[in-house]
Amino acid sequence: MNAQTPINNSAIDYLTELAMPTEQLTHAIIGAAIEVHRHLGPGLFESIYERAMTHELGMRGIPFRSQVAIPMTYKGVPVGDYFADLVIADRVIVELKAVAALHNAHVTQVLSYLRSTNLRLGLLINFNTPVLVKGVKRVIR
Repeated sequence: MNAQTPINNSAIDYLTELAMPTEQLTHAIIGAAIEVHRHLGPGLFESIYERAMTHELGMRGIPFRSQVAIPMTYKGVPVGDYFADLVIADRVIVELKAVAALHNAHVTQVLSYLRSTNLRLGLLINFNTPVLVKGVKRVIR
């Protein structure tokens, strides 16, 4: 008799998200951010939005890691860590902001994360906008 281990729904959701095309995954991430923004609005601290995003991503079954240490080296010597706000499905880095406007320095930050992790796509999301879609920027390495 062959006993099989049942697969729970969260494991199926995780595998589904990993197999999802990147465009659909980014759409799902942005949808989660819009939902957070719809409930909280602009004007709060980044840490509040990050906690709300982790809750929303979890509710949607989107696999993520938060405050992910990204080691930085200089000529092969470790010099410290960056901390990415969110890494989604080990494919997309999400950097959350709550600033008056996004600047080139924010984009450069995400590009540094992408280079250090060998990932290709990042999302820069600024929650301090009246309409969240205007605060979303795709960053491609």
